[in-house]
Amino acid sequence: MSSDPWGRVDETGTVYVRTADGEQVVGSWQAGSPDEALAYFERKYEGLVVEIGLLEKRVKTTDLSAKDAQTAIDHIRSQVDAHHAVGDLAALKVRLDKLVETVDARREERKVQRAKQSDEARHSKEALVVEAEELAQSDQWRAAGERLRSLVDTWKGLPRLDRKSDDELWHRFSHARSAFSKRRKAHFASLDAQREDARKTKEKLVAEAESLSASSDWGPTAARYRELMADWKAAGRAQREHEDDLWNRFRGAQDVFFAARGSVFAERDAEQSENLKLKEELAEEAEKLVPVQELKAARAAFRSINERWEAIGHVPRDARPKVEGRMHAVERALQESEEAEWRRTNPEARARAEGLTGQLQAAVDKLQGQIETARSAGNTSKADKLQRELDGRQALLEQALKGLQEFGG
Repeated sequence: MSSDPWGRVDETGTVYVRTADGEQVVGSWQAGSPDEALAYFERKYEGLVVEIGLLEKRVKTTDLSAKDAQTAIDHIRSQVDAHHAVGDLAALKVRLDKLVETVDARREERKVQRAKQSDEARHSKEALVVEAEELAQSDQWRAAGERLRSLVDTWKGLPRLDRKSDDELWHRFSHARSAFSKRRKAHFASLDAQREDARKTKEKLVAEAESLSASSDWGPTAARYRELMADWKAAGRAQREHEDDLWNRFRGAQDVFFAARGSVFAERDAEQSENLKLKEELAEEAEKLVPVQELKAARAAFRSINERWEAIGHVPRDARPKVEGRMHAVERALQESEEAEWRRTNPEARARAEGLTGQLQAAVDKLQGQIETARSAGNTSKADKLQRELDGRQALLEQALKGLQEFGG
């Protein structure tokens, strides 16, 4: 018979292990000596020790799930409980119990962690839903569309919640994306319709612009082109593939017209500049008639100058007032000379002037006599009053005499 502190082998080859509950049969050994039997079952014990040590390390240092850890513990415990090894089986049970406590603690930690992650994921997904619902009302189609796609990627990277909560939030999130897509689709459909209307309108504008390009009715046609340009701007943009081509045709038609008009106007401006030189020479010739010396000759000379003036034609618009003003000044001087000559030679006017002068002279003579009488009588007050009246009459008489001199008398 052979034994050690934890087991023994009896004379029949039966191997026992000592436990707190007494000896337990480990197995039967018939193939060799009792010492070999104990050594065999002691090695099985050492194997259990190693296996428990490895499991303890895995639980502490890896992400071994609580379920897998418990399965491994149960497997080892079944071997310990079956007493298939010789050694301190109670110590192994203690280590297995502590390992169960560690696994349970890890399970609770992971449960708390999962709850925290789930709560964070819920808040994150709710925030994504809120932002998506706000973006669903946006008119910033490109930026909002890109942001919604980014939100989908963010959503996919978040943990799933419980099925009901996750489905409800996803429904709201998906509905917001669908609402935005529907609004964007409707917007661009409307925009396409507007651009098609703009294309049709601009086709008509281009056709009219091209039909006017050969016109030589410069003023009305230029005005019509301005109206067409205003209509073009009001029509809005056509589709991109049509807009540039339509604009090039529209602008090209205008360029043809305005180039032709510019050429004609350039010739006209050159002609009018030459006309201006000629009229300035005539204005200088007319100005030599002033002051008027011989009215009849001056009038004949002015008529000759004016006839040549009318035959010349137009001058540049901005120069017209000045050069015409010079001719008008000469014409006014001739008119004033005519009026002065008429007044000088009018018999009726001369007679009226002579009559007025005679009346004023008589009044002056009378007043002078009355003043002398009043002063002789010592009536100074009356004499002073008559003197003031005499002063007024004499002033009138001087004016009348000047007027009479205009008649040559």
